[in-house]
Amino acid sequence: MKTIVLSKDAERDFDALPPKAQRAIEEALIGYALTSRGDVIRMVGRSGFRLRVGNYRVILTEDGSTVLAIYIGRRNEATYRRH
Repeated sequence: MKTIVLSKDAERDFDALPPKAQRAIEEALIGYALTSRGDVIRMVGRSGFRLRVGNYRVILTEDGSTVLAIYIGRRNEATYRRH
């Protein structure tokens, strides 16, 4: 299993979400860290990946042992420009 790390911004974003969304994102991140599977695609025009969890997106990077969440939030036009 890869270690999951939230940046300060991602931690703040996560804490601001409703509890139901927090649980869904937590389960998706854990599932991805365990199996490297999920609705994840490589970002176009920048480094990193996008994990889709319903109407929410997690922008992340990873190496061999760590998944680093950079942004967590509702999908909108500013989601990919922000980070």
